[in-house]
Amino acid sequence: MAGGGMVSQGEVKDYGGKVTAFVVITCMVAATGGLIFGYDIGISGGVTSMDVFLEKFFPSVYRDEEAVTGGEKNQWCQFDSPLLTAFTSSLYIAGLLSTYVASATTRRFGRRVSMLVGGANFLAGSAINGAAVNVAMLIVGRILLGIGVGFANQAVPLYLSEMAPAHLRGALNIGFQLATTLGILVANLVNYGTNRITAGYGWRVSLALAAVPGGLLTIGALLLPDTPNSLVQRGHRDEAKAMLRRIRGIDDIDAELADMVEASEASARVQHPWRNIFRRRYRPQLIMAVVIPAAQQLTGINVIMFYAPVLFKTLGFGANASLMSAVITGVVNVAATLVSIASVDRLGRKALFLEGGAQMLVSQVAIGVILGFGFGSGGDKALSKGFANLVLVLICVYVAAFAWSWGPLGWLVPSEIFPLEIRSAGQSIVVSVNFFWTFLVAQFFLMALCHLKHGLFFLFAVFVLAMTLFIILLLPETKNVPIEEMNLVWRRHWFWKKFVPQDEHLPTAAANVKSTA
Repeated sequence: MAGGGMVSQGEVKDYGGKVTAFVVITCMVAATGGLIFGYDIGISGGVTSMDVFLEKFFPSVYRDEEAVTGGEKNQWCQFDSPLLTAFTSSLYIAGLLSTYVASATTRRFGRRVSMLVGGANFLAGSAINGAAVNVAMLIVGRILLGIGVGFANQAVPLYLSEMAPAHLRGALNIGFQLATTLGILVANLVNYGTNRITAGYGWRVSLALAAVPGGLLTIGALLLPDTPNSLVQRGHRDEAKAMLRRIRGIDDIDAELADMVEASEASARVQHPWRNIFRRRYRPQLIMAVVIPAAQQLTGINVIMFYAPVLFKTLGFGANASLMSAVITGVVNVAATLVSIASVDRLGRKALFLEGGAQMLVSQVAIGVILGFGFGSGGDKALSKGFANLVLVLICVYVAAFAWSWGPLGWLVPSEIFPLEIRSAGQSIVVSVNFFWTFLVAQFFLMALCHLKHGLFFLFAVFVLAMTLFIILLLPETKNVPIEEMNLVWRRHWFWKKFVPQDEHLPTAAANVKSTA
């Protein structure tokens, strides 16, 4: 047996290894998959606030906007259009459905093939959207973008978690979220610039430039190696051994490889991962795969990220000022994600979840109070410049909290908790649940804003409180735990241990055992 002796059920292994330039570079390239997700989130809200875009594709919304200016319509309801929200939300339905195809692709052909398919579809969608002459073309383009995002979000977090050493898995995996935030920021900057194009085609430039992150992902997928876990799973054991040596920077990788082989053999015996994931022994992982991505969207973050320019316009900022305000929140988003990268493997996942939840709760309640006082339920009051700037500050406080907690951790934690035999199926559930709730928020936010007004922020605050309590009670800490040893954290948890067999055979022991109790 490689390593030394059997590991007790209260301990996990340290396989050793160095932080190699190779693994850092490959993870950085793979993380560019987040760029396509972020660019789309940022770009859609910006173009839907451009008057020239609204006048061409959504004239009823443009007329309502003019009516608000003339005092004829409630400003809470100026963007309430099912067709406009369908433009945004169609991507997420496509992503939800495509992730199930991506699951089979990721399991059978590897993570990088799924990334390649995702990049190619995103390229096609950006071309159609940039050339659109009617709403139908816009939505077809959005569907292709959604397929691209579905494949990328299925494969990239898995790729990062499998390539990274355990003690840096959090930081390297959050590279995906960092790329997402950079994509949002770049999109906001692009929108700010293209909105100044007087010829009226700025929105085309914004939509077509999605080809840049799509091209980066496509080229990156062609150049990247596959993960050792995926190579072992597909029967390429010698290649996996060579790759593991290269990414760990040491020759003594037998213990880690043996655990991968054992996990792969267990995976091969599972003929129906979609059926097995519903077994009692996987109940903890399944609950997390459903609750965490749903809760991530119920924070209300996409109220800000999808519709930031629209929301700021509603608050009384002018067209260019609303886009610049979105740029400011984008900068905060990137900076706070860097904080998460620096702290997640030191402070742990739970500490960031809890601090972020408390900060979001306070800022949302404050925003709701100010908007209720400033606008009134009838939407017939004007928000003073001082109050508008205070709301912008509070939104930045809220975005920062999300960006170092629920934003990155909503992808990191689910990607690291599944055993290999159900990993691709589990990630598909994570992505599809995320997209389902993203779709609901995107589709119904503007209608909810019209009917609930400032009370919408109180509703999201209640969701944040509930999910913070969930984290306190039911999420075990997963920092520094090797991905193939994750079963141990469920066996030690006060509640989940009743679901996980205590006498199940543990993977081959590694040298340098350490306790993480």
